[in-house]
Amino acid sequence: MSRPDLLARMAQAQAARAEAGLLRRLRGVAAVDGAYVVMDGRRLLSFASNDYLGLAQHPRLREALVDAAQRWGVGATAAHLLGGHRAPHKALEQALADWTGRERALLFSSGYLANVGVLVALLRDGDLCLQDKLNHACLIDGARLSGSTLKRYVHADAASAQRQLAAMPEAAALLATDGVFSMDGDVAPLVELAALCREHGATLHVDDAHGIGVLGRDGAGSLIEAGLSQDDAPVLMATLGKALGSAGAFVAGSANLIDGLVQFARSHVYTTAMPPAVAAATLVAVDIARHESWRRERLQILIRHLRAGAAERGLQLLPSRSAIQPLLVGDSEVALGLSRALELRGYYVPAIRPPTVPADKARLRITLSALHSEAMVEQLLDALQAANV
Repeated sequence: MSRPDLLARMAQAQAARAEAGLLRRLRGVAAVDGAYVVMDGRRLLSFASNDYLGLAQHPRLREALVDAAQRWGVGATAAHLLGGHRAPHKALEQALADWTGRERALLFSSGYLANVGVLVALLRDGDLCLQDKLNHACLIDGARLSGSTLKRYVHADAASAQRQLAAMPEAAALLATDGVFSMDGDVAPLVELAALCREHGATLHVDDAHGIGVLGRDGAGSLIEAGLSQDDAPVLMATLGKALGSAGAFVAGSANLIDGLVQFARSHVYTTAMPPAVAAATLVAVDIARHESWRRERLQILIRHLRAGAAERGLQLLPSRSAIQPLLVGDSEVALGLSRALELRGYYVPAIRPPTVPADKARLRITLSALHSEAMVEQLLDALQAANV
C-alpha cells in the first residue's frame, strides 16, 4: 500500500474549491494614490483597504520611515532577545502601553504571531479555550496549537459562552474574542463577556485588530470604549497594519503578562524583530491617531452616509457601526459577479466567500477610510444600485 501523495491531495482539494467557485487568487497592485489603486492597468476606487484612518501614505510616516532606515538600516537582523530590539521598538512599546492604559506592551511581527504566541504561552493540555464562533482564524489556530480544549459559543452570545464555561468548571479557562469582527463588522459584547469571566474566574483575551485607532477615547480601542480596564480584560492584542497604516502587532497588559510572554511566547522569541524603521513610522502613526480625532469623526460621517444611502436603495448591509460594512449576498457566484460588475464601473470591492465566511453568507466587504469623501460613497451606492444588487 503506497502512501498518499501530499501535493496531489492538495491539488485535488484546490480543484474541488475551483469547481465550487471558491478559488482564491492573488492580484497585484501596481500603484496606490489615496483611495485609488491601479490593478490590471485600471485605476479603481478602492473600498477594500483596512487603512481606516488614511495613514499608510501619510507624509509624516514616510519621513519617519526613511529617517530611521538611514540610521538603523532595513532589517532588525535578529530576534528581539538576540539584539534585534532597538530604540524605536522600545519607544513604540511604551507609547502603545500608554495609549491603551496598560502597564506594558510587547511587539510581534504580525497579528497572527501575536495571538498564536499568547495562547500557546498561556494554555496547556486540559485547559479550556472558549471562543466566539466568528473569531479570526489565528485565534482558532492558537488554541489548537496550545493543546487546550477548544469550545466555540454562538456569535456574540454571552449566554452561550456561560453555558460552555459552566460545563468545565474545574478547568483553567481563557475566553478569546475579536473586539470588532473582521467580516461582519459588529462589536463584541465586551462588558457582558468581562462580567462572565469575572464570575467564572476566566481570563479575557481581546483581539482588537479592527477596533484600535477607530473606537474609544483617543482611538484607544473597543475595550476603552466599553469602559473596561486591564483587570477586566488582561490580554489585549491589536495590529499595527490597519488603522495605523503600518505593519506588525502588539500585546498589552500587566508587567507579569509581558514578562511571561518574553519567556514563553515562541512566536516572539523565535522571530526576527520588525524592522526598526517600521517601528519608528508606527510611533508617528500612534501620535496622529491619538490626537487627530477628525479622522475618526470623518469615518463616522461616512459610515452614517453609506448606511443611510443603502437603506434608501434597499441594499442589505449587515448591522455594523464600524468601518467594515458588509453587503450580504449569499451565493458565492453572485457575489463574484457583483464584484466584477463594480470593477467594470471603476470600483474595487472584493467578494468574500466561504470558507472565510459561513456557507451561503458570501458578501461584498465594503470598508471605509478617512481618505474617502461623501461623494465617493455616493458614487459607490449608485454603482451598487446599477449592478442590480
